[in-house]
Amino acid sequence: MLFIVTGGAGFIGGRLVDLLLSEGHSVIVVDDLSTGRAENVPPGARLIVGDVSDIDVMNRAETMAKGEEVAIAHLAAVSGVVEARDNPVRAVRANVLGTEVVLEAARRLDAHVTIASSAAVYGDVERVPVSEDAPLRPSSLYGLTKVISEQLAQQAYRDYGVRSAHLRLFNVYGPRMRRGPYASVIYNFIEAALRGLRPVIYGDGRSTRDFVFVDDVARAFELASARKATGPINIGTGREVSVLELLNAVASLARVKIVPEFREPRPGDIRRSCADISRAREVLGWEPRVSLEEGLKLTIEYMKGSGP
Repeated sequence: MLFIVTGGAGFIGGRLVDLLLSEGHSVIVVDDLSTGRAENVPPGARLIVGDVSDIDVMNRAETMAKGEEVAIAHLAAVSGVVEARDNPVRAVRANVLGTEVVLEAARRLDAHVTIASSAAVYGDVERVPVSEDAPLRPSSLYGLTKVISEQLAQQAYRDYGVRSAHLRLFNVYGPRMRRGPYASVIYNFIEAALRGLRPVIYGDGRSTRDFVFVDDVARAFELASARKATGPINIGTGREVSVLELLNAVASLARVKIVPEFREPRPGDIRRSCADISRAREVLGWEPRVSLEEGLKLTIEYMKGSGP
């Protein structure tokens, strides 16, 4: 099987490419390297540097894939609530137009598509764990772009028969996490532990998230493609963890004391998040293998070696 992986030089995409190559698949990576890194693309994968919303860029990938049995994993995006709010035009172009361009490529290649959606499509929920049939009430531009991305995929099926799975990813973490102003809370807490810094907590620290390890997420993408799954599928752990619990876990594993700085909640942040992963088990035969404690240990060791 030949896979086209958009965003394949990024945090999750790079790990997926590693997995696909290890399973004997061929891989074409499409990435503009705005946040991804060329060194995340392993030898054996072919890299096209360009914006996924550029039709000419995807045409190059199509030309390289002609005559092959193709699957597409679409991970290229402006990722996260804060980054999308800071860069709204870029977020809409990448997350909405980019998805439409990918779906058009899938139509021409007769390819199944697995799309990286997000738990942000749910917004603030009344109860957790949240299942895929919950109302979609995004409270951020980022979440809205992911809702539209899923709707475009549904329309592509109605119009052209393009089959797609929409993996609603919860909070993904692990080695190669993105650093900088849009880094995740886990990255920031580990960096604080390793460098003696005071991390910022927005709100009172009682907000909850569902943290899922990157290797488990990569495996979910491979399974969705192999089974030609369709529709929305939550990818999380089903474990609800507060920000303060996470801080204490990182501090304990790093054997340091971390004193956070508390600030006002950010616009678009949600209070509770936890996945019902029943459908992932039923449709993909998937469930998480890496516990939060094990995943944090692996991530801390990686960041110790690479420098936060």
